Amino acid sequence: MPALPRLLLAAPMSGSGKTTITAGLIAALTARGLTVAPFKCGPDYIDPGYHALASGRACFNLDAWLTPPEQIAGILARRSAGADLTLIEGVMGLFDGYSGADDTGSSAHIARLTATPVVIVLDARAIARTAAALVAGLRDFDRRLSIAGVILNRVGSPRHAQMVQEAVEGSVGVPVIGYLQRDDALTLPERHLGLIPVAEPGRWQAWLSEVRQRVEATIDLDRLIALARAAPPLVDHDMALPRFESVPAGVPPIIAVARDEAFSFLYEDNLDLLRAAGATIAFFSPLRDTALPEGTAALYLCGGFPELYAEPLSANRELMNAIRAAIAAGMPVYAECGGLMYLTEAIIDAAGQTHPMVGALAGRSVMTSRLTLGYRTVRAGCDTWLWREGETLRGHEFHYSIWEERPMHLPWLYACLPDAMRPATFKEGAIVHNALASYIHIHFLACPHAAQRFVAAAAAFRHGATV
Repeated sequence: MPALPRLLLAAPMSGSGKTTITAGLIAALTARGLTVAPFKCGPDYIDPGYHALASGRACFNLDAWLTPPEQIAGILARRSAGADLTLIEGVMGLFDGYSGADDTGSSAHIARLTATPVVIVLDARAIARTAAALVAGLRDFDRRLSIAGVILNRVGSPRHAQMVQEAVEGSVGVPVIGYLQRDDALTLPERHLGLIPVAEPGRWQAWLSEVRQRVEATIDLDRLIALARAAPPLVDHDMALPRFESVPAGVPPIIAVARDEAFSFLYEDNLDLLRAAGATIAFFSPLRDTALPEGTAALYLCGGFPELYAEPLSANRELMNAIRAAIAAGMPVYAECGGLMYLTEAIIDAAGQTHPMVGALAGRSVMTSRLTLGYRTVRAGCDTWLWREGETLRGHEFHYSIWEERPMHLPWLYACLPDAMRPATFKEGAIVHNALASYIHIHFLACPHAAQRFVAAAAAFRHGATV
């Protein structure tokens, strides 16, 4: 099998600095002339943006709960094509997955599925010799993993880094390949759903340049490259995208996809599958465009932060009128989370201000202080152009809003099953005409038939047929 130099950067817990160090390493290696393929474990949409910025190529998710575990190695190999080295950022703590008794979807699970060596990012702010005990515990908890090295974060001084290095290497035998010193200038800004996406205006390039210089100064990049090159070959994987039996004849139907500062939560794999199924993707901005792309036959309204851009979204009445008219005409529309919020009558922001939205869905999206977060197992509640009644699929939910005054007479889209930590009778989402809206994010690699149905519905609408 061909070699695939790769490492997975994990940590004992969230907040250890994985994103900062991963982005800095990618930028430093890219500056050396290497092509780096970036990945992110888990369902996260925001961190991949930093790694895409650093590498100059798309960052893809590896989630062994949302997508079938047997596909993970193939995704890694396919998306690493043409790269000199692959870096994967982990999720939460190394062994944190679906539940306390199940590490499915965790960084450790991804490392096992792909035989990828792990580098521990260790926040060493207030420890010295204890760092050795933490590394030893992570190494010994699951001996199927290969803990290849340690990078120290937020050390107080070079002397502090040396003390920790002596403890880890002397007591555990795992090499410490460098450190970053504690500096508030390296801290990424956060808000209610985590880091601020790079899709929003900011000094991201300046921040990335600073992190790259720090990485180059105090992390042994040659040692890192050597560890990556020591990774075993990937085996038993299929690099091909799922194959579709048929695609619409003639000119590919256009699926318009929302993409701007307000709408950026979207898996690149979903777009690739829609293209493979025969669609042309046309991006548009609900913030700035006054009309849908010419020839639009279906809409994909992804998640994001519409609550932070509610005022300019509300001011763009021309586009909202166009979307409302398209829905009334029966155009297939798929809306996830932020897309659902956009389709309701209004968004009530954190300050209590009301901002009128598209109004295709009755009720209001109201921001709250309570986070709704987690994987979901759901069952389709009725036949639609995208799902068949009774089909079961997996998704992810991540939001602070609630849908108030939701009309309960509308056909419901999903019911959460018991293992989703909600009652089996909980009804999720709704359908108006051919608009499907839900808080659940879906990864199409777990259900490629949905991508094919999406494109088929767009083609039918374009030709005036019943969707």
